[in-house]
Amino acid sequence: MTHTRYAFVKANWHSDIVDRALDGFLELIPADQVDVFDVPGAFEMPLLARDLAQTGRYAAVACAAFVVDGGIYRHDFVAQAVVDGLMRAGMDTGVPVLSVSLTPHQYQETDHHNAIYSAHFVEKGREAAQAALNITATREALTQAA
Repeated sequence: MTHTRYAFVKANWHSDIVDRALDGFLELIPADQVDVFDVPGAFEMPLLARDLAQTGRYAAVACAAFVVDGGIYRHDFVAQAVVDGLMRAGMDTGVPVLSVSLTPHQYQETDHHNAIYSAHFVEKGREAAQAALNITATREALTQAA
């Protein structure tokens, strides 16, 4: 059975920037085929991605977050845990889980940086949509060939 629905999970932390990934995603995949879910931050994405993938409703799950160095914790550890968790969710469920999680080394809340990263998230959203479409088509072809 070919799935034509996609899940898009986005972290609310820096939502003004992260939400741009959804904008890019929706440039390639129609909004009526995408269910959108919000989570507080990046760390919560893998669990929800796994839960969504397990429903069997989605061809792919895309997850977007902006993990920045807030000076309190080691953001690189958080980013690694998130990416590992997303990969595990995909491997455990057999549903592609795509990451649009960015971890810049140099980010400051300035208009200049916000503009740069907002534009970058649009592009990354497009790339995630293209990856979702490609992996869906490839998996469908494998199923039909079997």
